[in-house]
Amino acid sequence: MSRSDKNKSYDTNGLKVPVSLGVIMDGNGRWAKKRFLPRSAGHRAGAENLKELCRNCGRYGVKYLTVYAFSTENWSRPEDEVHQLMELFVEFFNKYDPELEEEGIRVRFSGDIDALPEKVRQTIAIGEERSKNRQKMQLIVAMNYGGRREIENAARKIALKVKSGQIEPEDITEKMLSDNMYLPDVPDPELIIRPSGEMRLSNFLLWESAYSELWVSDALWPDFGYEELTNAFRDYARRDRRFGGLSSKEEES
Repeated sequence: MSRSDKNKSYDTNGLKVPVSLGVIMDGNGRWAKKRFLPRSAGHRAGAENLKELCRNCGRYGVKYLTVYAFSTENWSRPEDEVHQLMELFVEFFNKYDPELEEEGIRVRFSGDIDALPEKVRQTIAIGEERSKNRQKMQLIVAMNYGGRREIENAARKIALKVKSGQIEPEDITEKMLSDNMYLPDVPDPELIIRPSGEMRLSNFLLWESAYSELWVSDALWPDFGYEELTNAFRDYARRDRRFGGLSSKEEES
């Protein structure tokens, strides 16, 4: 069974919502530029909005929320901006973890965590340990994450098993690849939302998004609120997820 098979969308107040949701938090810099503010102000506004997204997803009953916080490509940004992002992450977590606890939100991280600064790694370790028994929702933060690197990492782990004689090349399956991704127990996202109007995945959950529905908003991330999320869910509820098969109407014709 693939991870996408684990997903069962369900009705909340009559609206079908995804069990597993991915969000590409894009547009912080443009939000700040429109207001003649430094980029750091946009990143801070975006971090604040993540708290609201968690609360709104909790209202709807989303069980897994994966957010794209820092990509493997983001290291190419100016050094001072990268430093500010890392400091903001530590500050944000320390400030809002009590609220996440109150909301019953478990925090997990996906990505090349070992390559992050020590202070960030320590914060991640503390956050995961402290929240491991929370059960209402899981917030998965993609930190130093790249979809291609995740697939590369999975392929390397499997190759080592072949080299050691644990498995044969013909034993490799899609399920085995899925089982060697960063967080194999997290269901594939049924819906991926991208604010800011950009029409691309930007190396986000490339393996897991094979059958994800995509929804794009023109709102920049700091302005993406409850109304936009509701509109995304309404549009998602109207879609016919066939996974390569026929819709019920097509089967009847």
